[in-house]
Amino acid sequence: MMKEIKAVIQPNRLAKVRSAFRNIKSFPGMTISKVDGCGPHCAKPSQGIIEELTDYSPKVRIEMVLPDELVEGALQILVEVGHTGQVGDGIVWVTPVERMIRLSEQIIVHECD
Repeated sequence: MMKEIKAVIQPNRLAKVRSAFRNIKSFPGMTISKVDGCGPHCAKPSQGIIEELTDYSPKVRIEMVLPDELVEGALQILVEVGHTGQVGDGIVWVTPVERMIRLSEQIIVHECD
C-alpha cells in the first residue's frame, strides 16, 4: 500500500528536511511548493483589509507518495526536523493512496495495423 504525506513547514527548515530525506534508502522524492499560511493563532477579528492581506506567513508545502514501510521514517523526520518550538511551525498529515503511476516508468505501446 501507498500513503501520501503532506506537510506545511517553516521555509528555513526545508534544507535540513531535504538532507535528512536523502539518508532514507529508496526515498522516491518530493514536491515542494511555496505557500502562505495562517493557523488558529492568527484567527483574531480583522482590523481591516490591510491586516486581512498581511496576516499570513510564508511556508513550504511538501508532498510525497511513499510505500507504507517508509511512512514512519518520513514522519519522524518531518516532526523532528521541522519542529522549532515556535507558534506556526506547521502541520503534517497522511492519507491513503489507492493508486500511483510514475510517469517516467510508463511503457509506451504502439499498436500497428
